[in-house]
Amino acid sequence: MQGSRFCIFDQMKHDTTKHQGKRRRLADLLAEKGIKDSLVLDAIATIPRHLFLDSSFEDHAYQDKAFPIGAEQTISQPYTVAFQSEKLEVKPGMRVLEIGTGSGYQTAVLCHMGAVVYSIERQHELFRTSLKRLPALGYKPKKLIFGDGYKGFAEQAPYDRIIVTAGAPMIPEALLAQLTVAGKMVIPVGEKQQKMTIITRTSNADFEQLVLGDFRFVPLLGDKN
Repeated sequence: MQGSRFCIFDQMKHDTTKHQGKRRRLADLLAEKGIKDSLVLDAIATIPRHLFLDSSFEDHAYQDKAFPIGAEQTISQPYTVAFQSEKLEVKPGMRVLEIGTGSGYQTAVLCHMGAVVYSIERQHELFRTSLKRLPALGYKPKKLIFGDGYKGFAEQAPYDRIIVTAGAPMIPEALLAQLTVAGKMVIPVGEKQQKMTIITRTSNADFEQLVLGDFRFVPLLGDKN
């Protein structure tokens, strides 16, 4: 994120009525695709997604597409962000652990929904950018962590919700251990293609799984990668 690629920090106030209209239309599109949670739709309609992207993507920022953000990572398409956020069933005040800060857009969505967000990022350049970008845009997660998402963040566990924004080949045991009883995790599981999986902790020892449709994410990175 060097040079002109992310001169975005000089443009934090660059949010025009044109941008605002585009994201309202995007929220309408997501509603047509089945997203019902009003908190999610309001976040999509409010958060300036174009400021989480390289300025060269500005004209395309409100298309329902994923885009590269550097470090061989992507910002998920808005439908995927909205789908995961809706399935997470976040209520204001819930403690949420996000695995994969990336551009910070999903983090901003969670903050807008009223969550107390802890977010972990493995790529240092993305971590440093989000550390500046999010507060500059008015979004204040409880803590951003540079570290291994497979390990979670046990220091502040347990969490009411955990969201994983990269494809995990398996469900990390450490993340299961950091869910509170009745807590919920939304995680894409698989190698080249993932099944969106919802895990609910029903007791100290028991978990329920619900497997939904197919998605494609970049791989979840850890210390072993």
